[in-house]
Amino acid sequence: MTRVPADMATPANILAVEDEESIREMLTFSLERQGHTVIAVPNVAAARKVLSDNRIDVALVDWMLPGGSGLEFVRSLRSGEGTRDMPIIMITARVEEDDVTAGLDAGADDYVTKPFSPKELNSRIKALLRRSRDSQTSDSTLSVGLLRINTSTHRAHAVKTSGNPHPLELGHTEFKLLRFFMENPERVYSRSQLLDHVWGSGTFIEERTVDVHILRLRKILKPAEADKMLETVRGAGYRLTVKGLPQITS
Repeated sequence: MTRVPADMATPANILAVEDEESIREMLTFSLERQGHTVIAVPNVAAARKVLSDNRIDVALVDWMLPGGSGLEFVRSLRSGEGTRDMPIIMITARVEEDDVTAGLDAGADDYVTKPFSPKELNSRIKALLRRSRDSQTSDSTLSVGLLRINTSTHRAHAVKTSGNPHPLELGHTEFKLLRFFMENPERVYSRSQLLDHVWGSGTFIEERTVDVHILRLRKILKPAEADKMLETVRGAGYRLTVKGLPQITS
């Protein structure tokens, strides 16, 4: 499991994957001034070597990299046993909303566009590490109505009304969205609140992105007969409810 400094004043070990030398130097200089340790590499192969030899607390990944896409690299980190919970920030010149959504869907926790402020980047790193620390100290198993998730293994299933378990194949964003709802059942959250809590404040994507992921999550839950748990509250937002569901004890 990725370790996170217990005290936020404790420096972090940061992996920066960026092919432009000037940006690597700027990242190293600015973040080391904040007390962090930075290992900056130009490609995916070098990044994998760093990860095999070092404890990394957060990864900064450029989209366009020689020898492999940063997007695919992020996906591989999310599927890796030792890196699935690692905080990841994509740093890229791609600014279209579809690009931002693709980066977040691949598993990035945040998306910073070039040019960027080193001070702002450091603040986002600290916020991600704080959220990661908090999530690692919370209970690993959540159970709400028909739904069960394990936050340590990133596995989820629903207990169908027949009593049979139904595995849920959740993407990274859908997992975070479902986890948040399960941590806060019966509460209504607006789109902007969900963006702040699930995607992170300061992530500049349109609110309709939330609707897209709600639809995806409902589609995943439907075969397990759990899609009706995710309600739309007209004019207010969304909530996860157990009202009207049969009692499931397994």
